[in-house]
Amino acid sequence: MRQSQITVSSEIQGGAPVFRETRVPIQIPFHYLATGQSVDHFIAQHPTVSRRQAVAILEELKERLVEAAG
Repeated sequence: MRQSQITVSSEIQGGAPVFRETRVPIQIPFHYLATGQSVDHFIAQHPTVSRRQAVAILEELKERLVEAAG
């Protein structure tokens, strides 16, 4: 099993889930996608997040949703 790219700490962003080793909340790329912007645009605006991390977060959350629905 791969390591989660999500981390939560009360000392970072008030305990909001963030990309591992960053201070970027995981809900931000969803805002970009919902407003028609690309993952690449999100990455350009948040250079501490790699493309690999962004894709991994989307995959991880998709898997969690599928599990929860099943």
